Amino acid sequence: MNNLIVLPLLLPLLSAIILVFLRKQVAVQRSISGISALLNIVIAVILVGQIQSDGIQTLYMGGWIPPYGIVFVADMFAGLLILTASVVGAACIFYSFSSIGEERERMYFYPLVQFLLAGVYGSFLTGDLFNLFVCFEVMLISSYALIVLGGSKRQLRESIKYMLVNILSSALFVTAVAYLYGALGTLNMAHLSQRVAEAGQGGMLNVIAILLMIVFSLKAGLFLFFWLPGSYAAPPAAIRALFAALLTKVGVYALVRTFSLIFYHDPAVTHTWLGWMAGATMVLGSIGAIAYRNVSSILNYQVVIGIGFIGLGLAIATQAAWDGVVFYLMHDMLAKVLLFILGGMLITAAGTEKLLEIRGLIDRYPLIGWLFLGTTLALVGIPPLSGFPGKVMLIRSAFQEQAFVLAAIGLISSFFVLYSLIVVFKQAFWGSELDQEPRTTVPPRSKLLNGTILAVFALLVFLGVNAEWLYEFVSHAGHVIAEPDLYIQAVMKE
Repeated sequence: MNNLIVLPLLLPLLSAIILVFLRKQVAVQRSISGISALLNIVIAVILVGQIQSDGIQTLYMGGWIPPYGIVFVADMFAGLLILTASVVGAACIFYSFSSIGEERERMYFYPLVQFLLAGVYGSFLTGDLFNLFVCFEVMLISSYALIVLGGSKRQLRESIKYMLVNILSSALFVTAVAYLYGALGTLNMAHLSQRVAEAGQGGMLNVIAILLMIVFSLKAGLFLFFWLPGSYAAPPAAIRALFAALLTKVGVYALVRTFSLIFYHDPAVTHTWLGWMAGATMVLGSIGAIAYRNVSSILNYQVVIGIGFIGLGLAIATQAAWDGVVFYLMHDMLAKVLLFILGGMLITAAGTEKLLEIRGLIDRYPLIGWLFLGTTLALVGIPPLSGFPGKVMLIRSAFQEQAFVLAAIGLISSFFVLYSLIVVFKQAFWGSELDQEPRTTVPPRSKLLNGTILAVFALLVFLGVNAEWLYEFVSHAGHVIAEPDLYIQAVMKE
């Protein structure tokens, strides 16, 4: 057993508890939040190194051997996502220092962010479905408070829809878990995999699998994304960036675990549905991205397109596809947090979200403009940036499995990403600035924020340039996903 596994979860929980008692000390809250975020990156790097050298790491809480008790499992897939999520969390926290405002900072903003991060890390690490539900709820309850923090009319309106959808999906989750426990007598993921293999996936188990697919697709925004564009446009930019980079990816992680470890025996049912949903998500997301002339809406539909593209790999479900899913997930989390931070800085500088009322910002904000263009190219998949290797892996795996329609939709969706974001870049940064009074007071430029966005973009370049080196870790993760017996043996100690 390895006690280090629980630290990524424990550190933000302890930080959140401490921060609750420091409501009025904003400077202290910032310091603790920033230090906690950086420490989690260090812990995640150490954890990934241990997984690479020693294999899958486990921790049995209270010494109870599976399938009894609570188990935390850190394979390479979970380790890489925790590391990426730690970087995302740090970037959002540093961005919030100069963007969220002291009024929200005094309303428990930092404790809520830490609780949300604890829920995210716990979701990646838990080894059973019930505790996955618990970690989901920790994450979601924090997001309910964050989405309404500030109390604007728009936030209150969108928060109702966001909460209703997630409460419904959580109720369906509990129902599916209850039926699954009634059918198989266990909720440990490794033990579930064994029981499903013994019982044979079909009948009632296929119904439960489809129900879980609906639940996790709602949370990930895979086809069932009707709630996402409006809800993600409501909160401040720092919260939007956190949501876009992390929340939907936890749903994707749950889909990967469920349909690679537990319900992979009848792909004609489950993976066929995932394929149709992925294709529809990319198509609808692409239409949404070019239909709007509002910066927030355009960015929100980039999240939808990215989820659909990852869904392509879920549907293919081969070793090559899983490698692509892991790589692209890491890229997408980093690219989305940078895109939304830059989008928030753009809106703040312009004083409006309406694209037709923004022009000529490149002279005053060249760093924002050129990094926005660079992030766009990364999302499209232009080498040597980070989007290229993951897209190549996913598209190649689709062609290898003769999923030509999905491959074609994936390629075409990249052109829609390029077009929609280049429209933003061209309209907002080029031409002569509109002669009008500024609508908001633009805060002074922050060296910490500039350093943060440059560091995240450097990571996008690093992942692309060093893709061959990173593939050693990615293929390790993909191999465990493709071979469920490796996960089962590590957890059950067989």
